[in-house]
Amino acid sequence: MAAAAAAAAVGGGRLPPCRAGPRARFSCRCGSHNAVPRRNVLSTMLSTSGIFLLGPKQLALAETTGGTFREYIDTFDGYTFFYPKSWIQVRGAGADIFFRDPFVLDENMSVEISSPSSSKYMTVEDLGPPEKAAERVLQQYLTEFMSTRLGVRRTSNILSASSKVADDGKLYYEVEVNIKSYASSNELAVMPQDRVQRLEWDRRYLSVLGVENKRLYELRLQSPEKVFKEEEGDLRRVMDSFRVIKSA
Repeated sequence: MAAAAAAAAVGGGRLPPCRAGPRARFSCRCGSHNAVPRRNVLSTMLSTSGIFLLGPKQLALAETTGGTFREYIDTFDGYTFFYPKSWIQVRGAGADIFFRDPFVLDENMSVEISSPSSSKYMTVEDLGPPEKAAERVLQQYLTEFMSTRLGVRRTSNILSASSKVADDGKLYYEVEVNIKSYASSNELAVMPQDRVQRLEWDRRYLSVLGVENKRLYELRLQSPEKVFKEEEGDLRRVMDSFRVIKSA
């Protein structure tokens, strides 16, 4: 597999899906792109190839030195995307799949899928126009971030909402929002001047929405605003790579 990955990197081709057996569910393939200096050290350490059995799941990795991205393919649920190869998978996060940046712990990505028993989506346009879908995405984020702490305040803003037809011929919506959280460290203080709210975090959220298998798929990306400009190229590469496919 390592030889095939190297050949693909030199020739600019794409590797065929891993055929590890009838129970294989996931495969990862390397995408060779411009390197990001901040990740070079760990990326070089991760340069390897192999197959790992993780409980009932089988994960195949094909890596080439200098490659910046891996491709993740879930043929069982029906989606695929590229992710930075230095990012690590986090299990038990509640999403169908979850990766995070080991350097910036507040930077992560995940995929959410609607229930097959309760959703019968035919196209992403079932959500309405992109602007209405963006309102839905933002409201979902705000609901998830609801806090029972005293003195917590959230502000939010939809930065963009658009649609595109990807190279697979399918329609996708792209949504970008900003959410800020403010809180007081002394909300129970008697004097108002001692209950001043300060910025806790300021984050950019990027979502890609697509429909296949009568289910709604959402790729989510989170990044602190303070590093977003540095990371934007990689994050948009991940967004652009997201595809929904027929499930096995």
